[in-house]
Amino acid sequence: MEEEPLAEQAPEPEDDGPRPLGVEVRPTGHGGVDAQLARLADADHLGVPGHLEVYEDVHRGLRETLAALDQPAGPPVPGPSPIPRS
Repeated sequence: MEEEPLAEQAPEPEDDGPRPLGVEVRPTGHGGVDAQLARLADADHLGVPGHLEVYEDVHRGLRETLAALDQPAGPPVPGPSPIPRS
């Protein structure tokens, strides 16, 4: 009785060297976001194991940029002055 051949598997990569993704990043018009997106290009020059560090750094930077949008700009606005009592 013949055994059926195993399903073909994708070949394992030979190395973990740089593999550019070739993803186009277009400017958003927001300096903080654009700087983080530009950082993604750093992953193209790293081996695959180094990609995670770049992705985590970009994710952290984008979260900080978005959180900063929730913060009021400038000094705090003073509340109404108390009514003097006589």
